[in-house]
Amino acid sequence: MFKKFEAKESIVGTNQIKNSVQRSIRSKLIDTYPNIEEYISDILPKKVNLKVVKCQDHIELISTDTEPLFFKKRDGPFYPTLRLLHMYPNMLPKVQVDKGAIKFVLSGAHIMCPGLTSPGAKLPEDCLPSDTPVSVHAEGKENALAIGHMKMSSDDIKSINKGVGIDNVHYLNDGLWRIDL
Repeated sequence: MFKKFEAKESIVGTNQIKNSVQRSIRSKLIDTYPNIEEYISDILPKKVNLKVVKCQDHIELISTDTEPLFFKKRDGPFYPTLRLLHMYPNMLPKVQVDKGAIKFVLSGAHIMCPGLTSPGAKLPEDCLPSDTPVSVHAEGKENALAIGHMKMSSDDIKSINKGVGIDNVHYLNDGLWRIDL
């Protein structure tokens, strides 16, 4: 999504968000990510002016004056940026890929099922349904290297073990990671 994202060329406009819209965004985020409720006042303080940065390809960024916090495409769910996820690592469910998948994930490739089921990879014990946002971690690394969107449930990934399991939405060193507002 952000592979060829350049701030100068991709940003179309910036608007300040009204307080009523900020409250609705806060409630949507708490509904989508229940683990964020205890941190929401730190992430989106009530007295801080938030902006919506509209970009090409129907992408919207929710940001403070200095850094983007969340993004979404069209009417999809809000995803946290990797910088925010590194500050609050329990925001999303975690999946782990094996060492062989790291270079492909960091180049923007979607995560294939064999990279999630091989030795060194980990899927959560309880079933994650499809269309769930997840943080993608690498074997032997502490921080997330990508944010993805489950294309299959975790049970289907284990049983089918073929094809794309997670869409790579945002990864380290992509256009959104390098953006400077």
